[in-house]
Amino acid sequence: MKVAFACSECFPYVKTGGLGDVCGSLPKSLFDLGCEIKVFLPLYGGINTSNHKLSLSDELRDIPVMIGNSTHTFNVWTGKLPNSEVDVYLIDNPHYFHRELPYTNDRDEDERFILFQQAMLITIQYLKWSPDIIHCNDWQTSLIPAYLKTTFAWDKLFESTKSVLSIHNIGYQGRFSPESIYNSNLPVEYFYPYSPFELDNSFCFLKAGIVYSDIITTVSPTYSEEIQTEEFGAGLEGVLKSRSGDLYGILNGIDLDVWNPLTDHYIKTHYSIDNLEDKEENKKNLINRIEFKYNEDTPVFGIISRLTGQKGFDLLKPILHHLLENNDIQLIVLGSGETQYEELFRSAQYAFPDKLFFWSGYNTELSHLITAGSDIFLMPSHYEPCGLNQMYSLNYGTVPIVRKTGGLADTVKDYHEFDEKGNGFSFKDYLPDALEKTIHRALYMFKDKKIWKEIMIRGMKEDFSWKISAEKYMDLYKKIIS
Repeated sequence: MKVAFACSECFPYVKTGGLGDVCGSLPKSLFDLGCEIKVFLPLYGGINTSNHKLSLSDELRDIPVMIGNSTHTFNVWTGKLPNSEVDVYLIDNPHYFHRELPYTNDRDEDERFILFQQAMLITIQYLKWSPDIIHCNDWQTSLIPAYLKTTFAWDKLFESTKSVLSIHNIGYQGRFSPESIYNSNLPVEYFYPYSPFELDNSFCFLKAGIVYSDIITTVSPTYSEEIQTEEFGAGLEGVLKSRSGDLYGILNGIDLDVWNPLTDHYIKTHYSIDNLEDKEENKKNLINRIEFKYNEDTPVFGIISRLTGQKGFDLLKPILHHLLENNDIQLIVLGSGETQYEELFRSAQYAFPDKLFFWSGYNTELSHLITAGSDIFLMPSHYEPCGLNQMYSLNYGTVPIVRKTGGLADTVKDYHEFDEKGNGFSFKDYLPDALEKTIHRALYMFKDKKIWKEIMIRGMKEDFSWKISAEKYMDLYKKIIS
């Protein structure tokens, strides 16, 4: 099975969110299952080629590609995904990619990823390598299925190639002006109202991918259902419904080489189900780190998140001060985002200096300390395509409180709803009162150490490894080939 994996970010080269983690992990698991896999991404200016042991290819230099009526050239750098034999190809065009950030609001954002997608297909032609599958990820690679069936359809190299499009967040669609179709080198006559390329008078990359791909996946079973509704479809629910028979939800996995309480090099004391009492040492270490007063019976809540409304902080805002004032709890928040939520946590930290600690920004070490040292992880998202932090928490015996949506619904089973056999706590109604009641349910159960330990153990027994997800992708690959 030959798989070309197209992505706009890939850990450790570049990462802005969960997409980078997926693209840095899933190809390795597919390789372990026997895939011949090549990963393609842009060479952004922030990627240090020396540090990542990348080499400029002698055979893949100064290759021309058309953007509208203009000719551009690109080079290709090659290497291996760290700790693997997976080939990586990075498309280098300084004009488009050597910018401060991977994604921009620049006027030529469409051209940047039009070049990348065409350059990837041209590179495959130069390699004379015929992939069985091209696996695309999000809008930045969503024109590739359309190219395969139009502009590049003449080449017998791609005659049997099938395409898979994974949607990681339906909210990001790659919408550009109608004139953008002229930059794409796709047939301009295919752009008209309600066509595969048009959405609300824009040229929509993601819609094109949904229409032209052979299979569509998204990052959790529940999210695959949600995005076919008006509430969560972001304007694409109709076209997704029309492809419902080809739409699958496959839960993301987590990298157990990085997120594992038995081997995590950021935490002071390693532990597992067999020595769960050692988790308490991580709670002590975390509390000492932030200079709070440690008490075994005081539950520590952790939050690691972008501070946006999507993550449910509009639910927490009206109840936060009341929760802190009336409960013996400690809350540790790591994140940054919208000003109103940063100010919310700063003001609460000022009002309750012995109960709330807020770190604005991101800190890798602290994220691991919070995951291992907290008793409860709070993640009340409005929507969450998959979510990784709740899976990290379950793996570390840190009990999650989540809203029942997307991947959170697929991974966290409410203790009471599942006949007292759940691994966490969840609520459905998107209301501050529903969140507050769920927190109080968790606080009540926390007092019963025997039951709480059982909840922790059930979470730690879950298998969120990439192997399971990779096997499901392999099944899909085989299905569309046959």
